[in-house]
Amino acid sequence: MIETISDILQHIRDFLWNYILVFILLGTHLYLTFALKVPQRHLLKSIRYYFPKKDKSSGEISQFSALMVSLASNVGVGNITGVAVAVAMGGPGAIFWLIITGFLGMSTRYAESLLAIRYRVQDKDGNISGGPMYALERGMKCKWLAVLFAIFTAIAAFGIGNIVQAHTIAKTLTESTLNIPATVTGGVLTLLVAGVLIGGLKGISRACSALVPTMALIYLLGCGILLAVNYAYIGPAFALIFEQAFTGSAATGGVVGSAIILAMREGASRSLFATEAGLGSAPIVSAAVKTANPVQQALVAYTAPFWTVIICTLTGVTLTTVFTAEGHADAANFDMLDAFNTLGGIGSILLTISLSAFAISTLLGWSYFGEKSLEYLGGRKLITPYRALWVVAVFVGCVIPESSIAWNFSDVANGLMAIPNLICVLVLSGLIIKETRYYLKDNNLDKVDTSEIPVIDEKK
Repeated sequence: MIETISDILQHIRDFLWNYILVFILLGTHLYLTFALKVPQRHLLKSIRYYFPKKDKSSGEISQFSALMVSLASNVGVGNITGVAVAVAMGGPGAIFWLIITGFLGMSTRYAESLLAIRYRVQDKDGNISGGPMYALERGMKCKWLAVLFAIFTAIAAFGIGNIVQAHTIAKTLTESTLNIPATVTGGVLTLLVAGVLIGGLKGISRACSALVPTMALIYLLGCGILLAVNYAYIGPAFALIFEQAFTGSAATGGVVGSAIILAMREGASRSLFATEAGLGSAPIVSAAVKTANPVQQALVAYTAPFWTVIICTLTGVTLTTVFTAEGHADAANFDMLDAFNTLGGIGSILLTISLSAFAISTLLGWSYFGEKSLEYLGGRKLITPYRALWVVAVFVGCVIPESSIAWNFSDVANGLMAIPNLICVLVLSGLIIKETRYYLKDNNLDKVDTSEIPVIDEKK
């Protein structure tokens, strides 16, 4: 019975991600990139706004803190294990299409983050809320789609954002040279998460601001060592990636055309899943930012997919370099654990720390997305019981047996979030283009938007 349910969910997930979302998301990415006249060209300008000189608007956290929470949710274990799967299925050429898709996805993240600021609200105590559900309700006047988005987000949060991440941490530490029991990991992780959640969004942002740069540096160190040891194969690895992006991998079998399509599909779907551009989760935290105007925050927010793609690309290049150096014909049976194990014990430890840190950061980031979704559905009275349930789910995720049902169910809910969000972005694209023209094209990026954040009554 369980296997049947898992198989059904897997078929739904594969169909949703490989045949529906890959085209809808890519289409939206392309449309917005051209409609907004390639906003990616302002990347360096965006980075300069990570640390503005002063707070210019109402909000709860800084633009940099919001970026770290966004990255925390984006840069999870999928950026390591998922990329390896994409390379195994689509060949090294999938990495090229991952990069292209991630670059285009910056436009969609820009658009959805702009809407999050434009349609955010606050309660009488100054607590700010925003995201696709508020843009759908206030901008599109479509309450039922807003409710659907919030429901899908709440479900996805407990799955892909909690239980799956907690289980990955426990499994990684148990199977590592440290050999830490799952119950011990569960107990420690539960206490750590509970301590962070007590501080609310500010506590989460502080933890992510410390954790995200640290975990990135540790992972960069590990990949850097692998590339240095195998430096003679870096050039051939890049050549293989570009060659197979347009010729396909011999390991995939079939004619060249089908192999190229497979490489494109695997790279694009992994990029869409990893960056979460268009899913609507990251704009929830963008709404709480102190920023001069919607476009300024949108520019900062759209750098998250850029950094996520950098991590994914590093993973793919390192994997391809090492399996080429090791003399493997393809990457079908070679993953990052195999690559790091070539360094001996130190490699295993570096990967263990990286995987655990990636999973913890995702767990913290998604806790806020789920919280705000439930708050939208039932008010702030749900926050305390939600946090208690979230902490319990962390321990459960660590100790339950591995099951594909959790992954598949979470992936389905994660994908369904995108549909209401993309409808909202496309319907309100005229407003997005207008705001972009005024603040960005007309050089008003530092101008303060004096519009007051609407105060709404507490939901009963």
